[in-house]
Amino acid sequence: MEKYYISTAIAYTSGKPHIGNTYEIILADAIARYKRLKGYDVYFQTGTDEHGEKIELKAKEQGKTPKEFVDETAGEVKKIWDVMNISYDKFIRTTDEVHEKEVQKIFQKMYDKGDIYLGEYSGLYCTDCEAFWTESQLVDGKCPDCGREVKLKKEEAYFFKLSKYQDRLQKLLEENNGFLEPASRKNEMINNFIKPGLQDLCVSRTSFTWGIQVPFNNKHVVYVWLDALTNYITNIGYDTEQPSDIFNKYWPADLHLIGKDIVRFHSIYWPAFLWSLDLELPHKIFGHPWLLSNNDKIGKSRGNAIYADDLAEKYGVDAVRYYVLHETPFANDGNITTELLEERFNSDLANVLGNLVNRTLAMSKKYFESKVENTNVYESVDDNLITYAKILPKLVDEKMDNLRISDALEDIFELLRRSNKYIDDTCPWVLAKDESLKNRLKTVLYNLLESIRISAILLQPFMPDTTQKIFKMLNTNNTSFDTLEFGNLENNIVLNESEILFNRIENK
Repeated sequence: MEKYYISTAIAYTSGKPHIGNTYEIILADAIARYKRLKGYDVYFQTGTDEHGEKIELKAKEQGKTPKEFVDETAGEVKKIWDVMNISYDKFIRTTDEVHEKEVQKIFQKMYDKGDIYLGEYSGLYCTDCEAFWTESQLVDGKCPDCGREVKLKKEEAYFFKLSKYQDRLQKLLEENNGFLEPASRKNEMINNFIKPGLQDLCVSRTSFTWGIQVPFNNKHVVYVWLDALTNYITNIGYDTEQPSDIFNKYWPADLHLIGKDIVRFHSIYWPAFLWSLDLELPHKIFGHPWLLSNNDKIGKSRGNAIYADDLAEKYGVDAVRYYVLHETPFANDGNITTELLEERFNSDLANVLGNLVNRTLAMSKKYFESKVENTNVYESVDDNLITYAKILPKLVDEKMDNLRISDALEDIFELLRRSNKYIDDTCPWVLAKDESLKNRLKTVLYNLLESIRISAILLQPFMPDTTQKIFKMLNTNNTSFDTLEFGNLENNIVLNESEILFNRIENK
């Protein structure tokens, strides 16, 4: 069985994750579930990033120890991931003992190799982003990432020789077309960071204590990016002396799924760290777009934070999953507002999907007491539906392989739309009035039920609960990818009672 290792960025435990943060984990979950359905041995890792000055300050503000603070916040992150039905294999925390010990060994190995040295750092520092910036990188004198004030900091620090890997990094990004996507991110990294010249990277701090101690100098703690990025290997059994069988099985990662704002850390720092450890690079890094709120970046400080658990309580988990996956294309930012979500809920989920399932099952019950029979009475009007249903698995597979998740969903809903049109074209209620057309009516209903089954199989990664309800209504055992061929809905089964999948939202 072929392996597939997918990870998300680990969520920073400075507060409750909003819907923009949660989009990433839903996206990763859809990809992981799709790969599992295709028969891959999937390992899906996510978790929380828990060290740093920002955490230390926030804990102090609340009168808590940093550990108390991160325990609480990590619990909240995990709770939201679980509410959203995320099928992760491991939820890691950078305060896990196994991670902390291995980070110390990694730091030691890089130091012994000569890739880490002691120096002094003087630079403009953003506490919120835990990042140093040069004067030229600032925007209007402020942090280019978050727009907050930066402060001049000067302290003794250990540095990683990033400059040593400059040529190798440029070659990697220029020649390996699949390594970093979308392509616009690659050009940005080369032109904005690599070509101007890479500075050696500060990898320890002395101005705070909430972090992993440098093994040979307890005045220093390991700086956040060396600590956080290495989670992708420490938690699958990497060891500087003897990597585990699990590590050898799953590494290199097949996909690191991250937000476009942290592409630099994953496509420049992370490859250099891995080369320093003599390890293979991940196959692909995808810097996904953001989900915006009313076309504005989401954040507590902006007063526009929306939370996934609140949305799920109001609209249902699968409706929220569908919306964020459908509305955020491959390379462009998505947008969420209550009005847009409700509009999409009614148009796609209630009208196209829910209405189709209920109409079809109601007609099967009315005309044939819910018994399914394919009598193969074919007419040319069937072509538009059946031909598309047959090519749909290939269309979806191509889109998923290229991480075009929104497009894959659109392809599946095209079959559902064609099914609704097929009802209008064939007029089952007219056929039912003529006894001689009874077998034709059976075929029409079979074609509809089969199209629903195929759609539901392909929708499983995106809307897992809804598809299980559809399979139960259809009373079918053929729900796996190897039953996607048209005609695999069992003959002579009796459908179960239908239920409303999505109640239309009526705007008062």
